[in-house]
Amino acid sequence: MALSQRLEFRQSQALVMTPQLMQAIKLLQLSSLDLAAYVDAELERNPLLERAADDEGPVANAPAEPADSAEPAGEWERSDLETSRNAMEEGLGTELENVFPEDSGESRPSAAEPAGPGLSEWSGAGSGAGTRSGEDGSYNLESFVSAEATLGDHLASQLALAISDPAERMIGQYLIDMVDEAGYLAGDTMTVAEKLGASPAKVEAVLATLQTFDPPGVCARNLTECLAIQLKERDRFDPAMQALVANLDLLARREGNALKRICGVNDEDLAEMIAEIRNLNPKPGLTFGSSVVQPIVPDVFVKEAADGTWQVELNSDTLPKVLINQRYYTQVSKTTKSDEKAYIADCMQTATWLIRALDQRAKTILKVSSEIVRQQDGFFALGVQHLRPLNLKTVAEAIGMHESTVSRVTANKYMATNRGIFELKYFFTSAIAAADGGEAHSAEAVRHRIRNLIDAENTSEILSDDTIVEKLREAGIDIARRTVAKYREAMRIPSSVQRRREKQAATGS
Repeated sequence: MALSQRLEFRQSQALVMTPQLMQAIKLLQLSSLDLAAYVDAELERNPLLERAADDEGPVANAPAEPADSAEPAGEWERSDLETSRNAMEEGLGTELENVFPEDSGESRPSAAEPAGPGLSEWSGAGSGAGTRSGEDGSYNLESFVSAEATLGDHLASQLALAISDPAERMIGQYLIDMVDEAGYLAGDTMTVAEKLGASPAKVEAVLATLQTFDPPGVCARNLTECLAIQLKERDRFDPAMQALVANLDLLARREGNALKRICGVNDEDLAEMIAEIRNLNPKPGLTFGSSVVQPIVPDVFVKEAADGTWQVELNSDTLPKVLINQRYYTQVSKTTKSDEKAYIADCMQTATWLIRALDQRAKTILKVSSEIVRQQDGFFALGVQHLRPLNLKTVAEAIGMHESTVSRVTANKYMATNRGIFELKYFFTSAIAAADGGEAHSAEAVRHRIRNLIDAENTSEILSDDTIVEKLREAGIDIARRTVAKYREAMRIPSSVQRRREKQAATGS
């Protein structure tokens, strides 16, 4: 075969990942908290962006008088501003519709306007949590409340009183820094001794002192040591109790006969010892303040309308409200030098794209959420047992989007419903075939049925996995035994043997 060179012309289409396109994709998959942090960073970086107050109109979008001139802005200034903005938008590198193909060309509302109707009946009293204290002359007393003491602070204050030697105090503080929120020492004393250049015996002695601190059981290395410390403080760590604490695995499996033989006690004594163990605190550190857990803020609200349909609304509190200060842009454009105009033009281009991307993000979330509610209307009306099988492809085809877009929208987004707050991904479940060949069942609905069957069992009739399979098939659900076992373990439900022992121990039979 002979080799030759020739010229060919080919025409192809490709999606160019411009910085604006990457920004739009990033904004789409951010949670409401991450989005707020991102917008705050843009407000600090971009001088043309400003936050829109709820009680202010879009004054920043209106041209205004220059500060150094008494003449109002004329038609030339308005046309010049519009021409420059249009030129910047054309130079963005790609249109937003390439990222969100479902967007028709209709006019977009300002980012300062909420994407959904008013949510006054959802927001309640919590909407005023961010009011400023100086507007009505009153003070917010909560701002003067001192921070909650943490476990580390509590232990450090006791360390200063219990140990006076500087070297031992340094070892003690190092060990305190290794204590987790539950109160356990997350580390090895040998490693601590090597790092600090101290003898293992001295580290163990300091640790023994720390284990006498309040709360009882703190600085333990495992659960057995934590319970032993608390029992020693109560003067109840006798040989029988010591044997019981050393065999917590048998206690977890409810093997009472083996425990009676090891501890050398009868049924009554064993029951009293177990009751005393249950009164101890397995996580003593949780009684003190720890890191603040951020509550879930729903992005979408779903409520029933008067005609029985379901109304989907965006949570306007989670939508960043930013505007472009066109008045400032007009003033700066006239006074800046040629080398500074490139920076102002870049800020204007970035601000314009950010507002468009925020607006389109809100529309996309609302569109995806509305389709999810339409597909899962049985769940909202009748409960989890009527949850239908649903995947990303079904929603994407129904609203004319790509599956990857739907996947990004449903990531880290939450929906407040009449049955609680759920992540949007909760409504996407796999399908389980029906025994009679009818409509498939949702995996989440099957898990709910399994839990209901187990909750309804009594001591004399504990359901095995095979029995659960038979009952589900009688209800028209074709499922394998290994699938039932997998769902049961995922819900942290013990096996039938362990459940029988637990119920017998609870009833005393």
